[in-house]
Amino acid sequence: MQARVSVITLAVDDLERSLRFYRDGLGLPTAGIVGREFEHGAVVFIDLQPGLKLALWPRTSLAHDSGLAATAGNGSEFSLGHNVASPDQVDAVLAQAEAAGARIIKPAQETFWGGYAGYFADPDQHLWEVVWNPHMDLPDTAEG
Repeated sequence: MQARVSVITLAVDDLERSLRFYRDGLGLPTAGIVGREFEHGAVVFIDLQPGLKLALWPRTSLAHDSGLAATAGNGSEFSLGHNVASPDQVDAVLAQAEAAGARIIKPAQETFWGGYAGYFADPDQHLWEVVWNPHMDLPDTAEG
């Protein structure tokens, strides 16, 4: 298999709430909810970077489509990493997320490997790590 990840889908309990959190609170670009005309079709697509989208899909719709039972997540299954260009940007993104309604899981701090990072959970407990890695060059470092 050649890895070609183009969409990361997060199961959410309240699509409108998640839209407000990601679009209005974090400022991520989206056209809003699309696909309402289809049963189990309402979804939000967010452009993360060229070739990669974040999809917010009701937990019940993902369960229906996959055939699995809908269960609540607790955030410890995986995390999404958001890399920024400086420790100050880590602090700024965590503050923005908290103001948007996120729960700070781990305040920003120096890491054992020489970086600076912290964690927040979105309204559905999806875990995000905001991290400055001094060993990683970012293509666009103008914003957090």
